[in-house]
Parts: sequence; structure tokens; C-alpha cells
Amino acid sequence: MFGAVAGKAVGLVVSGLAGAVAYDGVKKVARSGAVREAAVSMTTWGLKGARAAETGAEKARLATADIVAEARGRIGEEAPAPGNGHGHGHGHEH
Repeated sequence: MFGAVAGKAVGLVVSGLAGAVAYDGVKKVARSGAVREAAVSMTTWGLKGARAAETGAEKARLATADIVAEARGRIGEEAPAPGNGHGHGHGHEH
């Protein structure tokens, strides 16, 4: 019976020691600014990715507009002037 209690006690001491060491490690990393640096780097990559996606979407939109304008021209319709305000989904002026 004493051996079982002693075994559990040793296990608790070891896990407590491991937790304390891990906690100290986290404190050191937080103080060093490495966490902030990593967060800034990840945000930078995210912003670059978002900008690349926006650029790709704009190129696709322009290519689609060119195709629609050419198709309208082939059937004799005039393409609306860019930015004329019509067709934005609601009936009032801005």
C-alpha cells in the first residue's frame, strides 16, 4: 500500500515539475517578443495573400467585363459606360 501511494506521489511531483518548467519556458518566450514577432509575420503573410487574391479577382472581373462587352458588340448592343450608376440593384440616386 505504501508503494502505491509513493508511486502516485512521485508521479505528481514529476508532472508538477514538468508543468513548472513548461510555464517558465512560456514566460521566457513571451518576454522575448518571439510570440509577437510570429504574430506580426503571420499577419503580414495574410495581408499579402489577401492582396494577391484581390488582384486576381479584379483581373477576373475585368476579363469578364471585356468578354461581355465584346459579346454585346457582336449582337449590336452598346455596352453601358463604366461607372454610369445603373444596375447597382436599387432605385435611387447616390
